[in-house]
Amino acid sequence: MKQIVEKDNKVKTSVNSFPGEKVPPLVAIVGNSGVGKTTLIEKLIPELKQRDLCVGTIKHDVHGFQIDKPGKDSWRHKQAGATTSIISSPNQIGIVIDVDHDHRPEELIPFLSNVDIILAEGYKMGSKPKIEIFRPEVYPEPLCKDDENLIALVSNVPIDLGVKRFLTDSVGELADFLLEYFGILH
Repeated sequence: MKQIVEKDNKVKTSVNSFPGEKVPPLVAIVGNSGVGKTTLIEKLIPELKQRDLCVGTIKHDVHGFQIDKPGKDSWRHKQAGATTSIISSPNQIGIVIDVDHDHRPEELIPFLSNVDIILAEGYKMGSKPKIEIFRPEVYPEPLCKDDENLIALVSNVPIDLGVKRFLTDSVGELADFLLEYFGILH
């Protein structure tokens, strides 16, 4: 990935993939707030790991977020004006980068080149394959009923959107579906 730092300390990024570079498949888990997107991802990750896959995730937050703790050294680095700050330990690495736009999931894939599949929570307006979680008690209509990128529906109500439907507790079947859909051998 190429980074260009501009005058305002924002980083412009562009994705450069190299020939032969592995690009993991990405599926967006979408649905209205409160339908269980995070819960599904929490259950899907161990199912995929049981199938010997390395799983990466992306959480889209249109409202912005703060992952660093005020007063900690890495927070202080950013407050002092660092465009990019990395915190590293023997077990984890965290990176905070100032950016110039809301990144599409495909722009973030270079950060996840060490995984076999990426589960993105959100990006309901994007053009990546999507699985919608639909609960009519939360919202009366599915978000993706006319979305050509919808590949599956997770719902306990019988609704036909022209894609395979999984019950909310059929996470193992959903994991197998993803492996088949993306042609991932395990």
